[in-house]
Amino acid sequence: MFDLTDKIALVTGGSRGLGRAMVLALAKAGVDVVIASRKIEACEAVARAVEALGRRALPVAAHVGQWDDNAMLCERAYDAFGRVDVLVNNAGLSPLAPSLKETSEALFDKVIDVNFKGPFRLSVLVGERMMAGAGGSIINLSSSASFKPEPHFAPYAGAKAAINAMTVALAKAFGPKVRVNCIAPGPFLTDVSGAWRDNEVMKNALGLKRFGEPDEIVGTALYLASSASSYTTGTIIRVDGGVW
Repeated sequence: MFDLTDKIALVTGGSRGLGRAMVLALAKAGVDVVIASRKIEACEAVARAVEALGRRALPVAAHVGQWDDNAMLCERAYDAFGRVDVLVNNAGLSPLAPSLKETSEALFDKVIDVNFKGPFRLSVLVGERMMAGAGGSIINLSSSASFKPEPHFAPYAGAKAAINAMTVALAKAFGPKVRVNCIAPGPFLTDVSGAWRDNEVMKNALGLKRFGEPDEIVGTALYLASSASSYTTGTIIRVDGGVW
């Protein structure tokens, strides 16, 4: 049920953190991967790691917050491989403003563009092609912040809550051939965790009393990518160590 041999996946934000972990896990499971992020050098480094595992890789520099870049990314993937079986909308960012009042319009728009507008546009472009073909699986990445929002990251929490809503809406739009699901990660120890990785109070507030390691996201991703989840769509799976 978990066999993914010769499938094609497109992973945004695939050059580091959770995205990189999912790219390498998919490659180990037999998947050829399109790796997208803003910096081509970082994509190329992960592509070499995928190729070392015996799979094909296509690194693409794309800014998912820009409407036209999503169209370009979709075209590059289909030109190279002819189809996309799995789309992982992982790219995201969570910059903080000095205060709610000091949140600039530019910062607000940037958070919404990357965390919501981009995944929406790319999901629609790829989902329509999946519908016209053999189907597929779309996996969105939300956040535990969408369930437990705090004032200092209100725009980010709002964008991720929008991803939760979009997951259900697109599951209805693209079913039954395309399954659309969502992973809501909690605090993981990636390269963007420097501001809080030593926060013992935050750690001890979690059910598991520790932060997640990037490889701990891949089991859920592989489940949703494969036919093991063939009767699962429109759902949000929390992988957060117990954010209550």
